[in-house]
Amino acid sequence: MKDLKNVEAHSNKYMVQFLKKPNYQINKFFYKNVGKKHHWIDRLSWTEKQWIEYTSSKKVRTFVLKENEDLAGYFEIIFHSEQNEVEIAYLGLLEEYQNKKLGSFLLSSAIKNSFSFDPKRVWVHTCSLDHKNALNNYISRGMKVFKKESIFI
Repeated sequence: MKDLKNVEAHSNKYMVQFLKKPNYQINKFFYKNVGKKHHWIDRLSWTEKQWIEYTSSKKVRTFVLKENEDLAGYFEIIFHSEQNEVEIAYLGLLEEYQNKKLGSFLLSSAIKNSFSFDPKRVWVHTCSLDHKNALNNYISRGMKVFKKESIFI
């Protein structure tokens, strides 16, 4: 947390909220709509039961970014208790909210909320299919590259 280079919302009309009551439909909505341009495919075949089990897990927390009352983005964090680590599993903005500096604000919020578990480490996977600014955003917020891989598909 000491390395976090925090970014606040540039307007008070934006707010990040924790979904106290899991709602798999929100996770599924964002997964499909944010992920369609980034080839998020591993959950597309999930059944309703799988979505409910995942979002209801005590390890998973979902947060949404709102512009006033409109949904703009989200992130999911997963607490891996065995390793005392938090994974920022998914993070993204709907297309109409991209390129407005909201990604930096959303990632700052994801990092801060991840540290509520008091983990030894917070991490995220990214790849060349993610948004073109994703890696730069992670590094600009104070995250460090841990490992690089080349995978050909």
